[in-house]
Amino acid sequence: MAAFDFHTLATLIAIAAAAGVFGGVLAGLLGVGGGIVIVPSLYFALSLTGGDTALTMKVAVGTSLATIVFTSLSSSWGHYRRGTLDTALLKKWVPAVLIGVIIGSVLGGLVSGYILLAVFGLVAGFVALDMIIRTPGESDEVRIFPAWIWAITGVFAGGLSAMMGIGGGTICVPVLSALGYDIRRAVGTSAAIGFVIGLPGALIYAWTGLGETGLPPFSLGYVNLLAAAVIIPMSTTFAQVGVRIAHSIPKRALRLAFSCFLMLTSIRMFYDLIGVW
Repeated sequence: MAAFDFHTLATLIAIAAAAGVFGGVLAGLLGVGGGIVIVPSLYFALSLTGGDTALTMKVAVGTSLATIVFTSLSSSWGHYRRGTLDTALLKKWVPAVLIGVIIGSVLGGLVSGYILLAVFGLVAGFVALDMIIRTPGESDEVRIFPAWIWAITGVFAGGLSAMMGIGGGTICVPVLSALGYDIRRAVGTSAAIGFVIGLPGALIYAWTGLGETGLPPFSLGYVNLLAAAVIIPMSTTFAQVGVRIAHSIPKRALRLAFSCFLMLTSIRMFYDLIGVW
């Protein structure tokens, strides 16, 4: 097991706190659960312990999912009060998303951490390009799709989100936007879906990592309890700030903010992957 010295401990706490603030704002703003910020931040901070790179990525993903449980509750409550959380959609989509989460979490806990790095970078980059290039129609009317479409997209969104350690917004927002949902309804509903992804995902990552050697101190399986304890109060508090911003800027600006951040994240993750190789 890697050991923390005082400097490394202080650095981890500082980075985790900053990730909690930034991730919380983005959770409320974009419905992403904050994981798109928290995963790379924790990956960098935990790598300072000198542990195995692939193992570090798994801990970053598992810990991110644990924090998303609380961040998504704060963010979704804010969107619910503003009328942009679609409960009918949740009832329709959640069962398929949950199946995807179970599959993705088990795979994420078993496959190499390098695969998780590649998945994270590829998906974030693809989604960013799609949202920059594709122009949605002017109508906010939701199109009607058969049940099998919702089943496939739900399993896909839940599985990839669990493997990436994110709250679902990164995948769910573009999918719902493509299906005809208004961007604010997509963001608000995706924030609630983050809870469905985070809770079972974190439990499975903690379980699959039990008995693993070389984990950072304060870890329960692939969930680092110290980092989670620092991030959760920051992210849940600042998620409400993001909600207020989301309802005060134009829809097009919201889409561009979402896509640009994803592209920067994708580039950073591939940079780390190339550095490892």
